[in-house]
Amino acid sequence: MGGKAASLSRLAEHYPVPPGFSLTTAAFDRASVGAWVETGQLILPPNLHGEVREAYHKLGALCDMENPAVAVRSSAVDEDGTDAFFAGQHETFLNVVGVDAVMDAVRNCWLSFNTPHAIEYRRKQGLPIDGVRVAVLVQQLVVVDVSAVVFTANPVTGTREEIVINASWGLGESIVGGTVTPDTYRVGKGNLAVVGRQISNKQHMTVAAAWGTPEVDVPSFLRTRPALTEEQAVEMARIGLALEAEAGRPVDIECEYHAQKLYLLQCRPITTLDARSASEEE
Repeated sequence: MGGKAASLSRLAEHYPVPPGFSLTTAAFDRASVGAWVETGQLILPPNLHGEVREAYHKLGALCDMENPAVAVRSSAVDEDGTDAFFAGQHETFLNVVGVDAVMDAVRNCWLSFNTPHAIEYRRKQGLPIDGVRVAVLVQQLVVVDVSAVVFTANPVTGTREEIVINASWGLGESIVGGTVTPDTYRVGKGNLAVVGRQISNKQHMTVAAAWGTPEVDVPSFLRTRPALTEEQAVEMARIGLALEAEAGRPVDIECEYHAQKLYLLQCRPITTLDARSASEEE
């Protein structure tokens, strides 16, 4: 079902994860690859629309809404492994509403695997160019108060004795995209205590709106207010430690708070630590 979708399925067994469904690699295989190569367009299987409609309506019933807003994310079988890190290589669409819009997003997710930069990245990673197996994850988009990225090793210094959390208001795209300087929290692994905190002037945030996910100005009274309480930072750190133990190596976790409830969106290995260690040894 793809690396990202499989990871989330495992997370959902023990942690709160927004509900969703996955279009497996079999659905991608049923698409007309010949038409893709010749025209640059991907022809969807005739019965796929009905299958997605049924799954989307089931998700709506689970969310108690007729047309839930969802995130539609690409998920390759070999992505986010121990050596390859695919963040930003394939498309993600946020605040997608309605079956037709979901189908358009699915098509564009599939097409993103044939873009020049995605092909070049796979080539550099030594991964196959042809025969790529692709899944798509459709997941409820929770209206969030705060988003955060948790690193169970310091991504700057490389030390594995502390957990680093970057947090800001709204959806996490402002953090991942670098359009906001987030708050930074450092939590010691030994005692799970906050040992450092840097509160930034958070000028922008990404929000869900009727027309998509625009970036807006943060209200002035929130800009220098801490995005997380110390209790929330420790809660994230505790989950980070558990997931690191399960993975057997440091991980980074995307998560969010809505109405004081923590949701996990993704967990993957921190591959840059290996590159730093190799560089230091040289």
